[in-house]
Amino acid sequence: MNRYLALQKIVELGSFSKAAEALGYTQSAMSQMIASLENELSIKLLNRYRTGAKLTLEGQELYPYLEKTIYQYLAAQEKAREIRGLETGVIRMGTLASISAHWMPGLLKDFQTRYPGVEFVIHQGDYTSIQEWIKTGAIDFGFVNPKAVSGMDTTVLKEGPMLAVLPDHHPLAEKERVPLAALAKEPFILLEEGHYYEPLEAFKSIGASPNIKYTIHDDYAIMTMVEAGLGVSILAELILHRTNYRIALRPTDPPVSRTVAIGCRDKNSLPMASRRFIQCLKDRIDELP
Repeated sequence: MNRYLALQKIVELGSFSKAAEALGYTQSAMSQMIASLENELSIKLLNRYRTGAKLTLEGQELYPYLEKTIYQYLAAQEKAREIRGLETGVIRMGTLASISAHWMPGLLKDFQTRYPGVEFVIHQGDYTSIQEWIKTGAIDFGFVNPKAVSGMDTTVLKEGPMLAVLPDHHPLAEKERVPLAALAKEPFILLEEGHYYEPLEAFKSIGASPNIKYTIHDDYAIMTMVEAGLGVSILAELILHRTNYRIALRPTDPPVSRTVAIGCRDKNSLPMASRRFIQCLKDRIDELP
């Protein structure tokens, strides 16, 4: 499996030398492992350039299957550690930006105090990418909206409001609650969350379509653009904690909310370390914003 892991690291870092340094091999050893794997498969997997290394067209086609093999191997290693009763393991999860910023720091600190031997691999994405990572085995579980995913186990954790985000002196900021119909007429900055986005569903429910001017995959960039007067948006209240942007936050009419759940392929087959972390999360859910 070292050859597969070597290939994965080269693809991730785009360089034989960087991958060799990360894994503790010499460049010569890395080259030999890749050559051995290419000979076994009878396919050239990588092209080497001055600037680094990239998958060949044939390598791109085959790589997703090799990656699944890697994830299955790592899962088997994790299960073996679990059977041996070791307090070690790797927790692979997918999170949203607001969860990463306002839930994870405290949860990770608490969990690592109890289980210092556990390692975390955290991928930040959106509903679509997190669902895909779960289905391919890249992560064990992720934070999702149950309405945004299919074909997996989900456990609802919390529901929170989403707020209209307006420039500080915008006329709509004078209202206690901002009508969605009025927001739909303003230049709208859309948060890219994949194929499902709660505000779009809310607009659809009143028969309106927002005037989308920008689509961005970063909540904080949206706040900066709203502050600059480029448009309005709707974001989860959670991401709006502890910010110092010159923006106005208002509930919408009708209200928009976001349901946060844990999603996984099969909760009964999750590695022990992941199950313990999820239980720790559930125990503290009432404390979390």
